[in-house]
Amino acid sequence: MSIEQYRTNLFGNLPGIFNVNGNIRNKLSRKFDPKNRAGWVLTGGRSSRMGVDKALVPIEGQPLALRVAAEVGKVCGSVSLVGDPEKYRALGLPVVADEFPGLGPLAGIEAALRVTEADWNLLVACDMPALDPSLLAELFAACTECNPDEAGSPDGALPQYADGRREPLCAVYHRRCHASIRAALESGVRKVTDALQSLEIRYVRVASDAPFANLNTPEDLRKYTNG
Repeated sequence: MSIEQYRTNLFGNLPGIFNVNGNIRNKLSRKFDPKNRAGWVLTGGRSSRMGVDKALVPIEGQPLALRVAAEVGKVCGSVSLVGDPEKYRALGLPVVADEFPGLGPLAGIEAALRVTEADWNLLVACDMPALDPSLLAELFAACTECNPDEAGSPDGALPQYADGRREPLCAVYHRRCHASIRAALESGVRKVTDALQSLEIRYVRVASDAPFANLNTPEDLRKYTNG
């Protein structure tokens, strides 16, 4: 199967309303607006522990980045990659280049928010193949359950584990976060959570970190593949 055919199969029929286990949850029952939700898969890591480019590692017959993009596409109206266009253009999705290459995932978030036309943006790392679309939808719901133009509305939403840890690389950000994130980058900040200190972030409690598990090494890949 060609990459173009594979992309068509994945993204040709995005749902009008997100459905969880056959039932639309009350807080997600508003009309799905594809223009207002964009998904971005961050592909720019060094993959030093994997030994090869993680974004291109085959998972169930498809590159890992496309496996993740397929899950993102279930809750977003568009899906793009953030990284080197020369490396990833052949995957068939739009690719946005970092303006700050080599500065880590915060630079990827800046790149996506710099070019997005959507208010709400889901940013995920390319090495999370176990993502659960219902959890992704919960992140959007945490941001949009009130009118996003009302005073006090959040700038974004992050998963938070029971032990207090937070997951900034599977999170929803409003495009207005761009100015703060770019300023943080330009001032030398590299850690994503540090760059969010001035923003109003909502935290969504999750019972397990399993859906956000990263494939960092060949052993991680073997365990995931073998179940």
